[in-house]
Amino acid sequence: MSLMKSLLAGSALTVLTAGLALAEPALIYDLGGKFDKSFNEAAYMGAQRWVEETGGSYRELEMQSEAQREQALRRLAEAGANPIVMVGFAFGDVLTKIAGDYPETNFAIIDMVVEAPNVQSVVFTEEEGSYLAGVMAGMASESGTVGFIGGMDIPLIHKFHCGFAQGFKSVQAEGNVLMNFTGTTPAAWNDPVRGGELTRAQVSQGADVIYAAAGGTGIGVLQTAADQGILSIGVDSNQNALHPGQVLTSMVKRVDNAVFDAFTAGAEIEPGVKVMDLAAGGVDVAIDENNDELVTDEMQAAIDEAKAAIASGEVEVHDYMTDNTCPAA
Repeated sequence: MSLMKSLLAGSALTVLTAGLALAEPALIYDLGGKFDKSFNEAAYMGAQRWVEETGGSYRELEMQSEAQREQALRRLAEAGANPIVMVGFAFGDVLTKIAGDYPETNFAIIDMVVEAPNVQSVVFTEEEGSYLAGVMAGMASESGTVGFIGGMDIPLIHKFHCGFAQGFKSVQAEGNVLMNFTGTTPAAWNDPVRGGELTRAQVSQGADVIYAAAGGTGIGVLQTAADQGILSIGVDSNQNALHPGQVLTSMVKRVDNAVFDAFTAGAEIEPGVKVMDLAAGGVDVAIDENNDELVTDEMQAAIDEAKAAIASGEVEVHDYMTDNTCPAA
């Protein structure tokens, strides 16, 4: 029986409460699973780093369905967990509803802004990291056509797409960026088979570099891209090692740092909005031994130049969340 199922069983709550030390933090993953090799796993790595550095312990829950969000949050709060960190925008409505019921409990939500005196909202400038990935795709693409495959069709994932398209067009102004989303429900984050189907469709249209921002679905995108002999771009966690030499880069989103910082702050975590941008190291592109042969000196220079231009304000990367258009698409 999974920990979530145990938690939601009435008999398990006593065990959870009895074993929970005062102010022990908790982490709730979004749908897709802790080991999705992407967004959730990045959160897990941050929690594990905190354990290694402090010797502390924490509670973790894996969501099995949308219906469990509110019950899980309430039971952790009532058991004394503090802070409670949740991964994903989908917790926004539930947290807005219940935060006021537990004024002594501190919450942190990643990828959504919830205005409450006991909530820290952590947001990232995904568009900036995606811009860098787009620059790399523009320099690596020989066909002039690249692809983007998103998970759930929501504004947050359009941020990734728009930044990627803008970066790509800065290199290949007349190039083409294909776009597909896996679906419109949370199941879109965990459908690698569909990810593979969309990848093959984009390859048939000429794409030779495909960026996946789709959680666990992206594993299917990266696998199929490797099978088709084209390059892919991973997301959130560093996915370069999944297919060495065939993943151009990964747009890393330092969810691990967000979780580590929240756990470290503990009950003293500061409420309000925390922005993790490129300048603060919140997003970047991963270059390591698995992709260094793909990254030429010219490409590295272009990445460094783009970073400097974004940091100085010379290049302003479009934020779809503030303006629901995508000029570069």
